[in-house]
Amino acid sequence: MQSYTIGQAARLLGVSPDTARRWADAGRVVTHRDETGRRLIDGKDLAAFSVELAKGAGGDEDVSYTSVRNAFPGIVTAVKLGDVAAQVEIQAGPHRLVSLLTREAVEELGLEVGMEATARVKSTNVHIDRA
Repeated sequence: MQSYTIGQAARLLGVSPDTARRWADAGRVVTHRDETGRRLIDGKDLAAFSVELAKGAGGDEDVSYTSVRNAFPGIVTAVKLGDVAAQVEIQAGPHRLVSLLTREAVEELGLEVGMEATARVKSTNVHIDRA
């Protein structure tokens, strides 16, 4: 299971490290410490929190979200595998992106819930890059 530092989690959630730290201190997201004392968040916990956070983000007009070159770094929140096709969902800050791709591509990338990934959007297609 992949874990994320407070700074990495903040980047994926689209907030400052101080905000992510306050959320962890308040118990909104579960953390644990590694052998060096750094606070870490399990990928599955971060994925669930990012979905919860996005649902409450509704109409925050003061926050500006952009993507450089149509890249949306985020965290995988769902992977649904079929016999040939697959569906991958990524929560990138307040943005939920869904990509339909082959099962083989998902397996080659090793995509699973809780891991960091980047959705790249070109026209109507979403391509997934593993971080």
